Order: sequence, then C-alpha cells, then structure tokens
Amino acid sequence: MTRRLKALALTQPLHDLDARKNHLDGGDFTAYAMAELALYAIDLVTVAMDFDRGADHSQVRQRLVPLAAAQAPDRPSAEHARVAGWVLDNLINVGSVDRGFESVYGTYRDDGRYVRRRFDFKLLVELTDPTGEIYLRTTDEAVTVLVGALDTDVTSAQVAAEVTLDSLIRSGRLVDARTAAEQARYRTVQYAEQLRRQLEATRRNVLAVDWLHAVPELVDEALTHIEQRYRHENAILTHIRRYRDSTEDVEHKRQAAELVTIVGDCVRRHTQLQARLQEAGSVFRTEQDRQQFADQPARAGVDLYTQLLTPTLGLTVGAAEAPALAFFTSAVGVRVPRAMRLLDLVDTLLEPTAERAALGAELVDPDLVAWSEPPRFGEEAWAAAMDLFDIDPDAPRRLSALLAEARDTDGPDLADLVALIALHAVSPEIGITRRHREDTVLVAVDDGVPLDDPEFGGTDLLVGRVRLIPADADADVDADVDEVTDEVTVAC
Repeated sequence: MTRRLKALALTQPLHDLDARKNHLDGGDFTAYAMAELALYAIDLVTVAMDFDRGADHSQVRQRLVPLAAAQAPDRPSAEHARVAGWVLDNLINVGSVDRGFESVYGTYRDDGRYVRRRFDFKLLVELTDPTGEIYLRTTDEAVTVLVGALDTDVTSAQVAAEVTLDSLIRSGRLVDARTAAEQARYRTVQYAEQLRRQLEATRRNVLAVDWLHAVPELVDEALTHIEQRYRHENAILTHIRRYRDSTEDVEHKRQAAELVTIVGDCVRRHTQLQARLQEAGSVFRTEQDRQQFADQPARAGVDLYTQLLTPTLGLTVGAAEAPALAFFTSAVGVRVPRAMRLLDLVDTLLEPTAERAALGAELVDPDLVAWSEPPRFGEEAWAAAMDLFDIDPDAPRRLSALLAEARDTDGPDLADLVALIALHAVSPEIGITRRHREDTVLVAVDDGVPLDDPEFGGTDLLVGRVRLIPADADADVDADVDEVTDEVTVAC
C-alpha cells in the first residue's frame, strides 16, 4: 500500500500542471499538454546529466520550446517559450522554501490504528559545480516516474532490462527494443546517482556514511554488476550492428542505428561509473584526513540556554530587565538582523542532510477544543438596561436622559446596550409581543429633536411603553399590523 501511494504521489505534480494551466494570465493555454512536456523535460535532464554535473537550464528550456510549438503551432513563439519555462520552473518547484513537494498518506499499524505520514520528494534539483555554475539533476523519484517503478533493486532491474532488450532485438522488434534500451539507461543513471549521493555525503561529513560495511558492500556489488553488464552490453551491441549491416529495410537500419547509440551511451556510463567506484576509497581517505585535521572555529556561537537564559532566570526582575531588553532589541523587531558569519554559513551548508524515514514523518493530529464567542453584553448589563426601560406608559423619556443615566450606572458598555435597544424600538415587533402575552411594548418615536450626546449622534428619540389592546376586547378591532402600529403611535 505504501509503495502504491508513493507512486501516486510522484505523479501528482505532473497532474497539477494541467489542472493549473487555466489559471495562467495572458492567454488560453488549454491547447498544451503540460504533463507530457514535464515528462520530456525530466527525460532531457536525465539523459544530459553525467556523474559530475547535470543539464544546463537554458539548454533544456530551449529543447522544450519546439515540443510546445508542436502542440500549438498557431500560437506565437513567445508563448511557447513561456510555457516551456513555466513547466521547468514547476518541476523545480520554484517559489517554495525547500524546492520540494509534499504528500500526505496513511498506513495501518499492527494494532489496526491508522497513522498519517508525510512523504517529501523532489523531481528536479538545482546544484552548483565548483565554478559556481548552476545545473539541473533528476532525483531518484524523477527516474521512478520515467521507468514506472518505485524502490526497485537496481541490479535486478538492470539484468531484467538487458535480457528483455536482447530478446526483442533477436525477434526484430526494434521499436520495443528501443523502449527497453532507454529504460536500461535510466536504471544505469539511477545506480550512479546512489553512489554520487554517498560520496557527496562523505565530503560533507565522513561520519554520516557507513564506510565500514554499507559503502564497501555497495562498491563491491557495483563493480561485479559493471563487469557482468560489460559482457552483456558488448554482446548486444555486436548483435545490433550485425543486424544493422545485414538488413535491407531503410527504416530498420535507422532504428538499429539509434539502438547502437543508446546502448553505446550505456557502455560509456558504465565506464564512467567504474572510474568513480575505483576512486571511492581515495575520496574517503582524503575527506577523513581533511575533516579530522580541519581547524576549529576560533570563536564559537552563543549558547542561548546556558549563557543567557539560565543566568537571567536567576536574577531579580529589576536586574534581569537590562539583559532581556538588550536581547529582544537585537533579536526581535523591524530592524534587519546582522548577516551570518561566513564560518557559521559554511558549517550550515556542509551539515549532512538527515536521513528520511522509510515511511515518512508521522503527522500528529491536533487536539481541538470547542470554542464559542462570548456574548457582547453580560446578564448584569441586560438586567440594568431592562430596569432603565421600565418606563411609565404615561411618562415617556428622552434617549439622551437614558444614556446619561446608563453612564452614571455602569459605564459606556451599558450606554451602548441602551442605544441598541432604543434603535430596535423604532420598529417594534407587535406580533411577537402579542404571542408572548405581554400588555405593553417599547416604542421609540422620532419627533425631530436632535440628540446632544458625546458619543452618539442623530435624533433624540422619544422612548416609552405603550399598552396593547387585547385581541378580544373589541370585535371591531382589526388585527392588521399596520393599524396596530398607527394605534400605538397615536397613544405615544
């Protein structure tokens, strides 16, 4: 299940390209198959890179432009270049912090509990050579997308691919043989990438790589693998050349010539890999000597816990104010912090990358607490407001007087509540009051007097309580709400 879920996650960035192409500004990009262009870009980078360096970014983009132009020949060339650059930038994931992709999947433990995990991966990465030039390399995950497998044993896959290639050539199926040869070349690239990562980690920190057991076993197996592949690939190469020279079909000759080029490239890559394997021991010894006898930094960084926090907690509040203020003034605020020292920057860049767990990091489900927004006015404020509006039906009051009394009683919060209740009383709900069997209703009337108040403006409403006529008191009383409202207004 984990292998299948990871395989689906690896293809998600390619599907997202087609899903997001409609959101691009400046035109209609539905004519382009972005996922196909992404696969071509991964293929171009994989074939162009070797053991020491990768593919040039501008060259890969230029080779993608004709492919985009073939999908939409009626579009301008500037748009083709923009599509090619957009696909390449999305494969690198330009704009994210770590230039990587993330997928969440779930696994079941032995006890039946479901656990969510995070799978981090990259497709194309940007690296720098010793001269400072930036180039592109494909990751194992990107090669996995091409060959259609995940975590496959490289040696077994290479043997199977070459046996398949030999069988297809002998049967004359050159089109299928070319596909098998290209997949065999991808396997070779993947095998060399494993060794390159081990040597790169050794150059960063020799203690992070197991040179006692893991790497020597890898080198021995790789040398045995190369020896067997040499014999097999040279035999296949000889058979293809013989087939190319003997056939009369022009198309078969062209296909056989392309197969000769691909298999020859595999042989060249094996030769390059063998040279690196033979140099692996000397790389280990050189890096061990360099890192063991390297000079230590003359000045260590500040230990915040031991040198600052612990002594400060032992001081009184008055004495601790000065060091705490100095620290937060330098560490927090809108000022731009000082640049990192060169020694610290080099140590950070040379720090070995942490090994990822096989299943990915486990995601912790947060404990969410139900929360409801507290009421704006409390029960005491409502009770005080109702006491203020307990007005004699025969003696209405001004809103200004009610607001002044509310401020004298309980401050500005009660005054706000009184103003809201008075505004609500401008259009009272007569029907609701009748259903609650109440004999009076609060009514506010605008008689044109301006409101003189420090916080509120408008009209100084005349607020009072009006008695309601019972529905069965007079048979001639109409139950229409408009007539009842007129009646209330006149009574007020």
